[in-house]
Amino acid sequence: MADVSTFGFTRRGLLGAFAATMVVAAPTYSNAFGLLKGAGDIRRVRMYSGRTGESIDTIYWVEGEYIPEVLKEINHFMRDWRSGDTIKIDPRTVDIMAAAHRLMDVSEPYMMLSGYRSPGTNAMLRSKSGGVAKNSLHMKGQAADLRLKSRSVGQMAKAASACASGGVGRYSRSNFVHMDCGPVRTWGG
Repeated sequence: MADVSTFGFTRRGLLGAFAATMVVAAPTYSNAFGLLKGAGDIRRVRMYSGRTGESIDTIYWVEGEYIPEVLKEINHFMRDWRSGDTIKIDPRTVDIMAAAHRLMDVSEPYMMLSGYRSPGTNAMLRSKSGGVAKNSLHMKGQAADLRLKSRSVGQMAKAASACASGGVGRYSRSNFVHMDCGPVRTWGG
């Protein structure tokens, strides 16, 4: 039986992830990469979209290399579902999502609420909500809004924050967490 803390992490998962970061010398981008190096020679992302009905469960990095064809699939999956527009998703964002997912030790895929947003979509959402940034990193392909049924917003935010690799926004009332590869910062409640 797994030893699950109140944060939803298993002790073995946390110890393994943190032990891996201790062995990794000078991660190339951030702590997220150090955490992922502990995952072995592969990186995997699992998501589904309630908006499009699509799912993705794929290995996008093997033995130190991103797989370009798979990154293109991720770009398409994370497109602006309202307009159909795509952009190159920053792989660092995918790395942060994968590292946080690994820390939570879950098999459930993320539900992606928002990946890329075209400027038009962002402006429309901004006109309806004060919580949408004018210069959102979603418009640069550097952010995702995610949800898990088996983990709370607090648990997801703690896992993403543990990566110390970008922005983490808690949206408890809407039940999702924003993860991005911008400057390290946190907000929300």
